[in-house]
Amino acid sequence: MSEQLANVERAIEVPRPQLGIFLCLLSMLIFASQDGITKVLVKDLPVAQLMMVRYWVFVVFALGYAAYRGGIRASISSRHPWQQVVRALVGVADVALFAIGLRFLGLAEMHALYAVFPLMTLALAGFMLGEFIGVRRWVAAAIGFSGTLVILRPGAGVFELVALIPLVSALGFALFNVLTRRISQHDSFATNMLYMAIVGAIAATCVGLPGWVAPTGSEWVLLGIVSLTGVVAQLLLIQSLRYATAGTLQPFNYALLVFATLIGFAVFGEIPDTWTVVGAVLVILGGMYSIKTKG
Repeated sequence: MSEQLANVERAIEVPRPQLGIFLCLLSMLIFASQDGITKVLVKDLPVAQLMMVRYWVFVVFALGYAAYRGGIRASISSRHPWQQVVRALVGVADVALFAIGLRFLGLAEMHALYAVFPLMTLALAGFMLGEFIGVRRWVAAAIGFSGTLVILRPGAGVFELVALIPLVSALGFALFNVLTRRISQHDSFATNMLYMAIVGAIAATCVGLPGWVAPTGSEWVLLGIVSLTGVVAQLLLIQSLRYATAGTLQPFNYALLVFATLIGFAVFGEIPDTWTVVGAVLVILGGMYSIKTKG
């Protein structure tokens, strides 16, 4: 993914940061809306079934993109096929865990805890890729970690084990990002996406098909919406980088938490408590500080 983003940034011809920010915010709104739909669907449908439908729609898009970018045969060739498989399995497990978490937690709480993944990525990059992590970035990680403790409040009698689900999911996404960074040094974005789609679809089908539950008409509509908008949101996010740099857009990625909170309140009547709000602010501050600092 990092290689793709770098290529997109190099392709910027006419910088239009306002348009880039708008597209980024629109993609965050779609992602938050997807999570709201997912929260509705997982009440009655197995998570694996939801994943299966989403990934097969993703396969169609990935095959079309690979064919457009030079051919499916060329895109399926990878210098790191087993790492691609592991990365894809980690990716599908991450999304599945997040969907499971939505059964038990509100949108704001889920996203507040999940927002710690950039700091987890920072730590994993230092451990797995040998990237230099300065004192200031460790301070940023400590700030973000303190935010998760404020939200979880272990020892205060309000901690629930289900609150660990978004943290494990965030760790999975951090690992996914680090593996993507390593693999993208040799494999193209089309190759990364094709492996992600095919391996993810096979894995989700193996688990989801045996437990298939016939969706209602309205559930089929929601399944179609959440599957198609997933592709649209990713395209909007990539397109936003044609008009603004990743550094410019990064702060606006945290709008996902704001949108999720608003949707949780408007649709599900969820009101985050003071501790969740304070913890979320600390997590965001830690993430922002890690992005801005180089030492």
